[in-house]
Amino acid sequence: MVLLSKITEDAIVDNLKKRYMDDYIFTYIGPVLISVNPFKQMPYFTDREIELYQGAAQYENPPHIYALTDNMYRNMMIDGENQCVIISGESGAGKTVAAKYIMGYISKVSGGGSKVQHVKEIILQSNPLLEAFGNAKTVRNNNSSRFGKYFEIQFSRGGEPDGGKISNFLLEKSRVVSQNENERNFHIYYQLIEGASAQQREALGIMTPDYYYYLNQSGTYKVDGTNDSKDFQETMEAMQVIGIPGDIQTQVLQIVAGILHLGNISFIEAGNYGQVESTDLLAFPAYLLGIDPNRLQDKLTSRKMDSKWGGKSESINVTLNQEQANYTRDALAKALYARLFDYLVESINKAIQKPHEEFSIGVLDIYGFEIFQRNGFEQFCINFVNEKLQQIFIELTLKAEQEEYVQEGIKWTPIEYFNNKIVCDLIENKLNPPGIMSVLDDVCATMHAKGEGADGTLLQKLQAAVGTHEHFNSWNSGFVIHHYAGKVSNFIRSLFPENLNTDKKARPTTAGSKIKKQANDLVNTLMKCTPHYIRCIKPNETKRPKDWEESRVRHQVEYLGLRENIRVRRAGFAYRRLFSKFLMRYAILTAETWPCWRGPEQQGVLHLLRSVNMDNDQYQMGRTKVFVKNPESLFLLEEMRERKFDTFARIIQKAWRKFIARKKYEQMREEASDILYNSKERRKNSINRNFVGDYLGLEQRPELRQFLAKRERVDFADSVNKFDRRFKSIKRDLILTPKGIYLIGREKVKKGPEKGQIKEVLKRKMEFGSISSVSLSTRQDDFFVLHEAQYDSLLESNFKTEFLSLLSKRYEEVTKRKLTISFGDRLEFRVKKEGWGGGGTRIVVFQKGPGDLAQLKPGGKTLSVTIGDGLPKSSSSLYHRTAGLLLKHTFRSLSSVHQNGGAKFPRGPHNPQADITYSSPQKQGRPLQGGPPKLGSQRGPRPPAPNQYNQRNLDFLNVPDQGMKQRKRSITQRPPPAPKPQPRPQGPRCRALYQYVGQDTDEISFEVNDVFDLVKEDASGWWTGRIGGKEGLFPGNYVEKI
Repeated sequence: MVLLSKITEDAIVDNLKKRYMDDYIFTYIGPVLISVNPFKQMPYFTDREIELYQGAAQYENPPHIYALTDNMYRNMMIDGENQCVIISGESGAGKTVAAKYIMGYISKVSGGGSKVQHVKEIILQSNPLLEAFGNAKTVRNNNSSRFGKYFEIQFSRGGEPDGGKISNFLLEKSRVVSQNENERNFHIYYQLIEGASAQQREALGIMTPDYYYYLNQSGTYKVDGTNDSKDFQETMEAMQVIGIPGDIQTQVLQIVAGILHLGNISFIEAGNYGQVESTDLLAFPAYLLGIDPNRLQDKLTSRKMDSKWGGKSESINVTLNQEQANYTRDALAKALYARLFDYLVESINKAIQKPHEEFSIGVLDIYGFEIFQRNGFEQFCINFVNEKLQQIFIELTLKAEQEEYVQEGIKWTPIEYFNNKIVCDLIENKLNPPGIMSVLDDVCATMHAKGEGADGTLLQKLQAAVGTHEHFNSWNSGFVIHHYAGKVSNFIRSLFPENLNTDKKARPTTAGSKIKKQANDLVNTLMKCTPHYIRCIKPNETKRPKDWEESRVRHQVEYLGLRENIRVRRAGFAYRRLFSKFLMRYAILTAETWPCWRGPEQQGVLHLLRSVNMDNDQYQMGRTKVFVKNPESLFLLEEMRERKFDTFARIIQKAWRKFIARKKYEQMREEASDILYNSKERRKNSINRNFVGDYLGLEQRPELRQFLAKRERVDFADSVNKFDRRFKSIKRDLILTPKGIYLIGREKVKKGPEKGQIKEVLKRKMEFGSISSVSLSTRQDDFFVLHEAQYDSLLESNFKTEFLSLLSKRYEEVTKRKLTISFGDRLEFRVKKEGWGGGGTRIVVFQKGPGDLAQLKPGGKTLSVTIGDGLPKSSSSLYHRTAGLLLKHTFRSLSSVHQNGGAKFPRGPHNPQADITYSSPQKQGRPLQGGPPKLGSQRGPRPPAPNQYNQRNLDFLNVPDQGMKQRKRSITQRPPPAPKPQPRPQGPRCRALYQYVGQDTDEISFEVNDVFDLVKEDASGWWTGRIGGKEGLFPGNYVEKI
């Protein structure tokens, strides 16, 4: 709203109305959140919004209470300062609901273990419990808070809510015994009547609400949209979560029911004395309260008084009249209820208390400003507390801000505003002149037991003390206070609802003194925190959505001071910070300020502001603080700071992932070695290489991923040889996922618009439950048989060890039993039955022969495989561990590594939608952004085998002949000085078509139109180039040769 073209009440109201009618209930005045009660459930309070606002800057998303809450939470963590939010507005404006959303958001975004989760649950469950006992329907609000609540959520250094504390203020006890027309008593009474079980109804003597005197005075028992029975179950559940034992819960309900029955005791006048009209009504409340009926009768109709005469003191019983007996009954009921409420608050505090405070966020949800036909003492106090809260807002947002500009030497034109301190002083001043509360205390102290004369005395003394005050008027029945929110008529008789009692030896603390102390203590607590504000507006009195009462809203806009607030914000500065704190927060932006600035702090701040090219008119330097004018300028600083941290986090993350990946690969090699250990001969280095997992680059192969579920993870993918009934080799893509094994082939489309095209076809999918076993030979070949319920598959894969290791894991996870793996040089497998014939079995026989490549000789139903001796069956990955490290070192200097899935680790940002277990994508699998072509488009075909039965050439996996000992020696010997470089002969060159930023240490970066040397082309699509003296890899389809 700071951006409004006109700053008038009309413009503000019109803007609020437009937003309200379009279901936008939130807006900002700088950091102050304005909230209009929609009187309906809005759709933007879901987990999606929580995720959207978490960690986001204020300007990134529409105004929302989650944005303010997230800002509080982050400020607490970053600055190490306690925060508080002051929610103000009149009754029915939506303060309690706002407090719930704040606590709900904090609960969602903060982490923690089981203990922290328990604390969160108690914090959330405290709401329905305190609402049941502290809220009620009033004329203006169906769920009005009739007490003040300051809820401190306490946090650990890590930002986890691990404790809390509730402070409650001035419960409206008078509501227990009387209510105005169209109002209700506290919710708990109606919840108990509607929701109690049959057993509870009998034990507590529950009747219909019109039976009870304390409920039937207003004639209102139901509230639209409220299910008292359901709310009662939530209240009982909340007591359980908080940890109130079952027997205490029963006693709580007994006191609630006892108060109802107590109210039905009536009195008659008998010889100027009060007597219980029906003694039968004494028994049940006495039973519920655990006292003797005669004792209860005695205390209701008489009182004990101490008297002194001639140095002696004695106690005498004074019998009360009918009026006094009624007051005594009501006083007992109110005292019982108040102590019960205090007990519940104390129970919550005990459940979440922590021995020492670290950080905290306070949420103030206090009764709203209200004006009734008859405003008694409690409403007088409620309005006083609201006046104090308005004073805090003025002090910190209008007065203090302008004073700070003057103190810091900032150029400033003062803005006029109404300071309500004059109203607060009218009520709470002690002397010169005494305030209303001081006069009230004095009258109470000097009057005798009856209050008839108190009315006139109070009016006389008030007229003498504050009669000329511009915010005070009086008339024969009371006085008027001109509050910030309007004029309130306070009836004198309502200020003295009970007989005055001066019988006690010591002068008791008056209710006025208590509330004045509580209000000032609350103000002191709030002033120690960094405050945030929510100004709630009530758009109508009908409590219906889309109903807009122009005059009512205008009145609230006026007394809340929104116009002055906008003017101050607009003319002022959105952000101010001590030089030291500013330097500490943004030092990371430049090398000169990180880790510490050496020089005057003011010069360090100027250096930072100039380093981000902030315009001079966007900031001013004070004497001790820097002032930044617009939020956008601050967001620029925050964004640059986030980028710096993000860069460093990525570096740490990359190193950590690399370390974890290496550990995982080592573990996988060990497990793979165990599968074949002492059972099968090994090829050289067959398990000392890195396991890649996805050798097909499925991230860029949608034609293959179409057969998988949308987010199905891929454990293993490779092109394998499958042998049919005639032992003819057919290429298949083998994919292993947590859901099963896929075999994908290719067929020519026979009809339709795509006729003649080669399309991928899912040839077979095997569930883990249908796989019975796997068979392998004892030789060093790459054959294995998957035995399945319907028929078996004879496959050949260079990476069989990796595949079997992953298959064994997945099989055991799904079936809860180990996969059977058998070894033998005569393997039998069943073939698929086709047509009239087919089916049956086939045999593969393995024999010793020359060479490391398998020679295949089919004959009838038998295939003979001849292959030379491999490494001993007892070979393990430890045998070549050191050689493997050297192998990895050698690979890093070879571009050919990209053709066959060598030792490469994940590149680029993590993609959760294509998460690949145990794998790292090849370079051709890396996704690109923007206009450049996909790297997969130039992916070269696999090198063909010598013949269809021979293995692929795996010489690239062999360990170099140079031994480790010789290798170490060569590293430690210092090489001779290098000769002077000769002029490099002019070779092929290329020009960049697109920008490319290298994502690993072995890659180069270039801009559009850069020309550089082309060192080597490669069929994989990743070429080697040289630019700026650095040689490295880059995608070939980003350039053109020249």
